[in-house]
Amino acid sequence: MKFTLEQQHRDVPDDALLADLKRVAGDSGLGSLTWALYKRAGEYGAETIRKRFGSWNAALLRAGLHPSKRWRIPDEELFRNLEQAWIRLGRQPRRADMDHSSSSISKSVYEQRFGTWREALEAFVAFINESDNGEVPVVAPTGARRKMTPREPSLRLKFKVMRRDSFRCVHCGRSPAKDSSVELHVDHKVPWSGDGETTLENLQTLCSDCNHGKSNLQESEANQASEVTARKLAEPQG
Repeated sequence: MKFTLEQQHRDVPDDALLADLKRVAGDSGLGSLTWALYKRAGEYGAETIRKRFGSWNAALLRAGLHPSKRWRIPDEELFRNLEQAWIRLGRQPRRADMDHSSSSISKSVYEQRFGTWREALEAFVAFINESDNGEVPVVAPTGARRKMTPREPSLRLKFKVMRRDSFRCVHCGRSPAKDSSVELHVDHKVPWSGDGETTLENLQTLCSDCNHGKSNLQESEANQASEVTARKLAEPQG
């Protein structure tokens, strides 16, 4: 085999570099791409890409990929990612789960922040168990009674509701653990716009299909009520 120097890629267009990042990420089946993996499978130099876009993570973002490593991630974002992994799995995540599609943040980030994987889980549980009593009440729409709770449930409350409902839709029983296409929502049983409050007792877990169907039903019932009222107003007064 003839010995040659490595090619220089100074004049390669940005689009070509970004396309190759997406190609390697697609071949790997990952939503992100590490420096080491690209060095093994990429057509261009990883250092060339880093210099072109300012940083490796900046290049990944330009290519529509998630950064493989981030620094100084806020604790609440780590907890939110852990919550999402818990919901998708339908159980407490294991250490190995965090390096697969269940998580966009690797286990090493949690271990660097909290010491061990177990300590990361303990910190998450402590966060969930904290009280939300310090949240400021929200003013209700004009004419409605003053609301004691905000419309949107907090991260803590959402997780408590879904955990109580076993991370599945209370209407149809579907869950992300058995069907990855299922998306779970936390919904008010009694609408917040009416007399409902954002409390554990008044919230339930619904899949997106059942939640959308419920909204359509509520809208239909409201339209029917409006029609009845209109007919009564149109009737001759005796």
